[in-house]
Amino acid sequence: MKYVVEKGEKSTVKITITLNAKEWDDAQLVAYNKTKHKYQIQGFRKGHVPKAVIEQFYGKGVFFEDAINEAFSKHYFDILDKETEIEPIDRPDVSIDKIDEKGLKLVAEVPVKPEVTIGAYKGIKIDKVEYNVTEDDIQTEINRLLEQNVTEINVDGRPAKDGDVTIIDYSGSVDGVKFDGGTAEKQSLTLGSGMFIPGFEDQVVGMNIGETKDINVKFPENYGAEDLKGKDAVFTVTLHEIKEKQTPALTDEFVKEKAHFDTIDAYKASIKERLEKANAQRAEREIEDSLIKAITDASEVEIPNSLVEREIDNMVQQTSYRLMYQGLKFEDYLKYTGQTLEAYREGCKESAKEHVKTQLVIDKILTEEKIEATDEDIDAKLLEQATSVGKSLEEYKKSVNDKQLSYVENNVIIDKLFKFLKENNEIVAPAKKTTAKKTATKKVADDGEEKKEPAKKTTTAKKTTTKKTTTKKSD
Repeated sequence: MKYVVEKGEKSTVKITITLNAKEWDDAQLVAYNKTKHKYQIQGFRKGHVPKAVIEQFYGKGVFFEDAINEAFSKHYFDILDKETEIEPIDRPDVSIDKIDEKGLKLVAEVPVKPEVTIGAYKGIKIDKVEYNVTEDDIQTEINRLLEQNVTEINVDGRPAKDGDVTIIDYSGSVDGVKFDGGTAEKQSLTLGSGMFIPGFEDQVVGMNIGETKDINVKFPENYGAEDLKGKDAVFTVTLHEIKEKQTPALTDEFVKEKAHFDTIDAYKASIKERLEKANAQRAEREIEDSLIKAITDASEVEIPNSLVEREIDNMVQQTSYRLMYQGLKFEDYLKYTGQTLEAYREGCKESAKEHVKTQLVIDKILTEEKIEATDEDIDAKLLEQATSVGKSLEEYKKSVNDKQLSYVENNVIIDKLFKFLKENNEIVAPAKKTTAKKTATKKVADDGEEKKEPAKKTTTAKKTTTKKTTTKKSD
């Protein structure tokens, strides 16, 4: 077998594979041995028909297609093992240049990773990002704990009000005809939650226990069910129970029981520490994203459509998984949002292009700077994980599969990449607003008195921000 590798057009490599007569005959023989069980000819047992008889009966080229596939698969991957600089990103487009008894010549157009003209990735300036923990942030966390421990008590002797939890029956109809999904019994509804059609909850407010009432509403124009969009509907509602939410008081006893801290102050200090750590991590991610975005924006690359389509496939799959965990099928989501799959994919295209370009730029930096994960780096990361679960490194390694190991390796590489970028670029504090001091200049008035003239305001520098791009670590 002989082959020639040539540079093709638009991020492709052309590989020409030539088999001589014997190699071509051998390929056909392999194809015959793999497929002979499919042929049954009178006078021969199935699977034992001679190759020449099959060719005579079905034609000389009966094994050509299987032989071509066999020969190409074998030699193509052998070539890739030798030509390590070829990085295919999709299946090759194979055509037959010549085929006869003297041999076979195949031409494979191989899509490869495109060349990246990378922008400056050293010596650039990026605004430092900082997030401070405020008293409001701490109170929000406290409120979350309080809300998790809200109790509901049955109330009587007053009408339902906003914020109450009500238990109702309802039956809906359009033009006097009931519709699917419009009837329920003993349904829990928090008034003011916005869970029902606009206007529904407002009309339950003021109802008393045991009361039945017709509620008139209009379905939104963008409602999920096509037959109900924009329709006027009447719901007959019966109110069975009213429950009032009671929020517990924030006391040392409450904090000790629910948050496991002795005092409110200790609990607040813990919240502040946790939020400061989360803010620091958030700030670091945004700095990293800003660095990558600045480098990517300054780089040029022709993005292959195959990579974009593959990234869109990943985006669709991730959305499907996320919806599945929420109990919703992707097909139903498209129906509810009034989209086709083609429209959804089209909407993903720009984001997919940006992600592909970012990844190609990252790969280029990793190659240029020879950033990789050594066995020692991986072991160090695995040791952290092993320690966290109380195992030795050797014991923990036995439970790590290849996919998990690849994930750890990727994270090590990304961590080293950002360490390199932060060390070789400047993270600067953004310009702060400055207030000009008022100065007085003396001015003599007509009456001889000195008058003060206010100083002119100076223009203050404004903080500049860059758009955020999320750089994800792959699984």
